[in-house]
Amino acid sequence: MSDPQTHIEGATVTELVHDRKQISMLIDQILDQAESQSYGSSALFAVRLAIEEAITNAFEHGHEKLDPSTPIHVEYAVSEHTIEIAIEDQGPGFLPSDLPDPTLQENLSKPSGRGVMLMQAYMTDVHFNDTGNRVKLRYIRPSES
Repeated sequence: MSDPQTHIEGATVTELVHDRKQISMLIDQILDQAESQSYGSSALFAVRLAIEEAITNAFEHGHEKLDPSTPIHVEYAVSEHTIEIAIEDQGPGFLPSDLPDPTLQENLSKPSGRGVMLMQAYMTDVHFNDTGNRVKLRYIRPSES
């Protein structure tokens, strides 16, 4: 967790087990904080989608060969201008560059591989640690003109 690219200053830190109710409660907690900072519905949608994808990937891929009760670690911080979430699983990690491009013709019918693309499409920044078992998502509120 010492990678400065994935560290979140002043974050709330928690652990999650693979329990839909617990996951939903945490996501709602993050989004409630974002709403209290006046983030709009499109920002809330983007953040929800990215968090759900990251958590799903952590449990389904990162923890694929681990005991189902193995928790993931989540850090988050919501401020007036930025929402940051880091999700770390206890699996072996992966190289994001090894993911097949889900938009290529030969990959269109494959059911997996879209999560990282969705995170990158909806968040301002998506950064994986060198091991590939921790992702930091950052949403920066667009400046009003």
